[in-house]
Amino acid sequence: MTATVFPLRPRPQPSMTALVALTQSGLTAVNHVIIDRMQSPVSLIPELAGHLIAGGGKRLRPMLTLGCAALLEYGGARHYKLAAAVEFIHTATLLHDDVVDASGLRRGKATANRLWGNPASVLVGDFLFSRSFELMVEDGSLKVLKILSGAAAIIAEGEVAQLTAQRNVETSEDRYLEIITAKTAALFAAACQIAAVVAERDTACEAALEAYGRNLGIAFQLIDDAIDYVSDAETMGKDAGDDFRDGKITLPVILAYARGGDADRDFWQRAMSGRAVGADDLATAQRLLSQSHAIADTVARARHYGARAIDALAGFPKGPAREALTETVEFAIARAY
Repeated sequence: MTATVFPLRPRPQPSMTALVALTQSGLTAVNHVIIDRMQSPVSLIPELAGHLIAGGGKRLRPMLTLGCAALLEYGGARHYKLAAAVEFIHTATLLHDDVVDASGLRRGKATANRLWGNPASVLVGDFLFSRSFELMVEDGSLKVLKILSGAAAIIAEGEVAQLTAQRNVETSEDRYLEIITAKTAALFAAACQIAAVVAERDTACEAALEAYGRNLGIAFQLIDDAIDYVSDAETMGKDAGDDFRDGKITLPVILAYARGGDADRDFWQRAMSGRAVGADDLATAQRLLSQSHAIADTVARARHYGARAIDALAGFPKGPAREALTETVEFAIARAY
């Protein structure tokens, strides 16, 4: 008898659809808080803040707070204001980052600093930071306040560390990982950990969700740094090659520099110092990155941290929430393709 062979069904591309569905009603409540708290009698504040907040962001970080709360079957409402606080911290850092980087495009739209200028962007970012701390205080938990305020401080330290490493091709991979853990992964970690606090779970649960968020955040940033060299402005929502032109030392550059010969290293030194940043130079950088397998290995490292994030969920019950959080990790990495 001949066995019947059934063709394998292709695995669907990972997406955030499950997390969006899981958190949809909660995110509506979070958005109400965001809209309410970004209001001010100074009209420029809601106008500028609204430009970025309504600019197409996925609300990933607040959704992680809501998704982790769903994982713990938390039935209260404290996490809505805290998720809004997380989004305000994130938005404030974006406003400040775009000023520091002199960016002109964010999520496919003109940046706030391009439209309103640097001073307004910095000051509205400060306003949003203040709003986030108001929401933390209103929650009344010193533990939540410690987690989120600590994350805000770590993010600032990470941004300063990145600035000091800028254009330094001798930056080590370990130093790079310290920087992205601070500037990106710290808020992912805090967004997840506070769900365990409001759900009144033990420290082991807190640690597991913190590890999930931190490893997801590292993987997310690794992929961001890879696709800066292999994607385009339409896909990324920002100018392609921004990191290259800004002299940012990311893992693809670190790997390509370490693996290159004298001529290649000379190119990277000139490029990162700002002396070789034209279209032809970007093409050369992309060729060297491909030849040295720097992009592929950056993605491989992202997969490693993604696996650690998924492993951190192993102690939680299987179900829609765990599946959604797992697929979110897979989606973060699949963005590279």
